[in-house]
Amino acid sequence: MSTILVVEDGLTDMEIISRYLQQAGFSVISAKSSEEAQEKLSSSKPDLIFLDVILPGKSGYEICRELKNNPTTSEIPVIFCSTKNTDVDKMWGTMLGADAYISKPIDKQELEGAIKQLIKR
Repeated sequence: MSTILVVEDGLTDMEIISRYLQQAGFSVISAKSSEEAQEKLSSSKPDLIFLDVILPGKSGYEICRELKNNPTTSEIPVIFCSTKNTDVDKMWGTMLGADAYISKPIDKQELEGAIKQLIKR
């Protein structure tokens, strides 16, 4: 079973994303801040990371840059999931190494489609 780390500080969004992922057959690890995400990554290596842009501590953009510059985590696909959904926001995500960018509110089909492109089960 593939494991996905969801880094999201909003409880409602965390619940919705986690439920969609679990219904699709994934194991979910959750983190509510950049610090908690670092802790989870030090103890496990997920198959994919969902990352909100606006988080307590470091932004999702900063976390993505660090993940992609670290040889241990650089190959893990990253999907941004944010209310910040302008073309500029999406361009920043791509420039920092994100593999996909999904806008909130989350659409289950869009979520599953992005995952299928990035995870080989």
